Amino acid sequence: MDTLEQPNLTRHASLLPDTGEPGFGVYVHWPFCATKCPYCDFNSHVRHQPVDQERFTAAFLKEMATMRQLSGPKTVTSIFLGGGTPSLMNPSTVAAILDGIAREWNMPDGIEITMEANPSSVEAERFRGYRAAGVNRVSLGVQALNDRDLKFLGRLHDVEDALKAIKLARDIFPRMSFDLIYARPKQTVEEWERELKQAISYAVDHLSLYQLTIEEGTPFFGLHKMGKLVVPDDDQSALLYEATQDITAAEGMPAYEVSNHARPGAESRHNLTYWRYGDYAGIGPGAHGRLTRGPVKLATATERKPEAWLELVERDGHGMLDQEQLGYDEQADELLLMGLRLTEGVDLARWQQLSGRDPDPKREEFLLEHGFIERIGNSRIRCTPSGMLILDSVVADLAC
Repeated sequence: MDTLEQPNLTRHASLLPDTGEPGFGVYVHWPFCATKCPYCDFNSHVRHQPVDQERFTAAFLKEMATMRQLSGPKTVTSIFLGGGTPSLMNPSTVAAILDGIAREWNMPDGIEITMEANPSSVEAERFRGYRAAGVNRVSLGVQALNDRDLKFLGRLHDVEDALKAIKLARDIFPRMSFDLIYARPKQTVEEWERELKQAISYAVDHLSLYQLTIEEGTPFFGLHKMGKLVVPDDDQSALLYEATQDITAAEGMPAYEVSNHARPGAESRHNLTYWRYGDYAGIGPGAHGRLTRGPVKLATATERKPEAWLELVERDGHGMLDQEQLGYDEQADELLLMGLRLTEGVDLARWQQLSGRDPDPKREEFLLEHGFIERIGNSRIRCTPSGMLILDSVVADLAC
């Protein structure tokens, strides 16, 4: 395949720079897909009749007003339209949602506004409509760069569709990213290295690279349980992960988070808000949020079923089923869990302020001696590449 023509990178200057602060994000969940992928456990639903987009838009705006009451006045630093398949929305629906966010909160020009899209639902006219509505970053669910594995993953597009979507995204949006899934059945390190280098030649400045995981409740889970789907074992997965880190770093797109790679300055601002443990409003079916209210952080979760969520919002002004108040200890644990995913690590002073204590010196010394964590000056702590491979265990040790 021919390498795509390089884009004009000067357009990137139109987005505001990352300040390093957690920020405040708004996440909007569009729950509908054309088909359900066999590995996916996201809150996505297939409907064989047209979705009433006007009715759902009105509900998004209504729930948005409730979230604004909970959050208080905020300046939005990023917006993310996720799913599901948001690129099934009409551009007018996207425009109405973004206008609603601007009415509820302060929304400066130049903030990152990301939209997820599937290559099979991409059309130039729709992409231009999303750009006109205000979207300035698109994230494409490519997942593989060979037709055999795309079929295995249940994707509706082929490689030709994927390359067409990548080119359109590069031509129309200031920023673009795409996802790939690796550690697929029988995938060798050599095969993945070739595919990854090919992907980097197509990417502008950001890639999301996820290991295939077998999630309970998915078709893949049943096949795996019956022995009909065999994925790479832990040792092979570790080799694939290490190859991923080596190649992306050598190509100038190092990991800034466990599964996300970017050229310096092109990191996803919205996802950084999650990992830096900032506040965000979650709007739509199955959306989650974190909103600070005095000494507690409110964890919100909405009804997952789209039609049930719609009826709740129309009746009550929101579809929230849960509003859990997280105290300082719980916030400290979440800060560690999220922050240690980042190459920049965790601000120790912030963790100490929330937890009211220092890290256990014996546990910290053990992790330092075995090369799983490292100090960055006196103020930050982060996982090493070895520590990233056992991230959950590192977090558990430090949180005790």
